[in-house]
Amino acid sequence: MEGTFREQLFFVVLCLSVLKGDARYMEENEITPEGLFSLLNSELKREIPEELIYSRPLRCLDMVAAEGQFTFTADRPHLSCAAFFIAEPNQVINVEYDSVDIDCRGGDFIKVFDGWVMKGEKFPSSQDHALPLMERYVDYCDSGTVRRTIRSSQNVAMVFFRVHTVGSSFTLTVRKPINPFPCNIISQTPEGSFTMVIPQQHRNCSFSIIYPVEIKIAELSLGHLNDFPIKKSMPGCAGAGDFVELLGGNGMDPSKMFPVADLCYNFNGPAQMKIGCDNTVVRMVSSGRFVNRVAFQYRLLDRQELQRIKVNSVEDFCFTG
Repeated sequence: MEGTFREQLFFVVLCLSVLKGDARYMEENEITPEGLFSLLNSELKREIPEELIYSRPLRCLDMVAAEGQFTFTADRPHLSCAAFFIAEPNQVINVEYDSVDIDCRGGDFIKVFDGWVMKGEKFPSSQDHALPLMERYVDYCDSGTVRRTIRSSQNVAMVFFRVHTVGSSFTLTVRKPINPFPCNIISQTPEGSFTMVIPQQHRNCSFSIIYPVEIKIAELSLGHLNDFPIKKSMPGCAGAGDFVELLGGNGMDPSKMFPVADLCYNFNGPAQMKIGCDNTVVRMVSSGRFVNRVAFQYRLLDRQELQRIKVNSVEDFCFTG
């Protein structure tokens, strides 16, 4: 019953944001993490036998966690639509156009975005993605006849679309191939474990958990021979070239989140910290000189823990407003 109520609340919030004019495009949506993941929880319950191809209609506002075929058919003009796609941490998203019947010259569009956008903030951030921002958008009306399949760089992607005419439609097939070295991940669940490895590549990788959680670092290997434990955030770690930082905030973009702690020395844990924010990120910065590795576990904080953090925390950046 609670899950049904949360899904209904999600759609109410979205509809109000559009009616108020707060979301000219779905990129500036008022989608909240709680509302978004209420849809995800219902989507994850579907288990389809491997020999069958999962198929269902695509909604104007949707969350897709399964492989399969998804068809949108306009029953009226839909001017601000978005579908969020998510896979397992070690997968990427393939979006393939099967059939498209929209009026590009009349202002219709379908755009695939390499990542997610929520309230105008993007994941991965521009600092952590290999492509310039504008190259992360692929517009069917500009390249559909040439580029029928788009692959994301991480386990999440989005499709923005606008159609004016009743009966306009399109069908997408979504597949989730394996990614041998995952970088930039949004967790589907508030509890789990993950090992992030960057194999001598100059890149930054973020693991985002859109829940308030306790993070427990089990192992950290940065190619150094030191064994100093966790310490509070300070410029010294950033100067090391290879480090892991824990971030907290209420938005999607890690570059706009608050540094909670830096880890820049090898150690075997556990080192743990509770972060009472809507979004918690484990971010690894790699110079490319070493094979860097961090292993961690995470679990959802209960209401009592959140209340204690709120009362006792000196740094209350996640509880303002």
